Amino acid sequence: MHSVLENDKKRMEQGKILKEAINYGINTFNPDLMFENLVKSYSQAERLYGEKLLRQLTGYDPKYLERNLSIPEFRRELKKKIEENVEGMKKDGLLNKEGDIEDKGIEMATLIMYVEELDEITPKGEFGEIIHKKTNIYGDKTDTRNFRKGDRYRDIAIKRSVKKAVRRGHNELLDDDLQSFERKSKGRTYVVYGMDASGSMKGRKIEQSKKAGIALAYKAIEHKDKVGLISFGTNIKKRIEPTDDFGELLKEIVRIDASMETNFTEMIENAIDMFPDGDITKHLIILSDALPTVGEEPVRETLQAVSAARDKGITTSLIGIGLDKKGEETAKKIVEVGLGKLYVTKNLEELDKIVLEDYYSIM
Repeated sequence: MHSVLENDKKRMEQGKILKEAINYGINTFNPDLMFENLVKSYSQAERLYGEKLLRQLTGYDPKYLERNLSIPEFRRELKKKIEENVEGMKKDGLLNKEGDIEDKGIEMATLIMYVEELDEITPKGEFGEIIHKKTNIYGDKTDTRNFRKGDRYRDIAIKRSVKKAVRRGHNELLDDDLQSFERKSKGRTYVVYGMDASGSMKGRKIEQSKKAGIALAYKAIEHKDKVGLISFGTNIKKRIEPTDDFGELLKEIVRIDASMETNFTEMIENAIDMFPDGDITKHLIILSDALPTVGEEPVRETLQAVSAARDKGITTSLIGIGLDKKGEETAKKIVEVGLGKLYVTKNLEELDKIVLEDYYSIM
């Protein structure tokens, strides 16, 4: 795939244009409307299309573009470049006559995103089958970890807990000193990736969230686990049952666009139904940049849904992108009820690493 892309610069640039367009919820290319929006208000056009798409579609640096929009000669050249790019994608079958993105265009955008993310994760990840660290009453005692709510008291590692308390200078065992034995069992893990696709996720946030989903799907399937996908805004947008079909997941992840509010409750309720019964590890990873906003009491309803998931043996972790103080407080409650982990970050480049860290933590 690298050789194909490297030897076809035009295809590569077209794929990048389509990838960016989808990330901004643009599924149709109308050159006249795009040009009109640019000339009317550059700042508004930037919000609609994003800097990267404007650069790729016009061939100009955004600052240069904004600075020269008032020059008639530049406007004519600009319109010509936009029209040529759109017509080129139509000619190559990536867009139809009306400018809508065709399946071939989706495939090209998918290829670009896949190669970009694969370059990031292949040198850093682990390979081969992994023995899952799933709690199993018939398993052998192995390593220890911090005691968590829900652990059995018979699995407390007394000697290691006492040693930890002594190292800390404690005269008695405190909750933070307690260590639990882990019991290994070789089993399958089912992971559902719950991706926020509300309006605030447009652009770079949703792109990096998609790449994190690609990384999760690639690594989990490589380790013989199954991955499901559920994207949510006001309603459920996309739902893929846990599968080991990487190609299906890849295409559906890339297709996701962003709009409207954030309905955590419906997403979690749908996710519960996606996990099969049986003695397997079941884990939900939610990625969002906002609090639940849909429902009469969104936070309470979300916590109830997480509790229902936990009763079904599903743990829930949450990755928060730039959450405010109130958001972090709510997120802490979600993972406390869901017996999962909380990750809060402002660095979008770290999302794939965080998602993989959470996946590896349940194995």
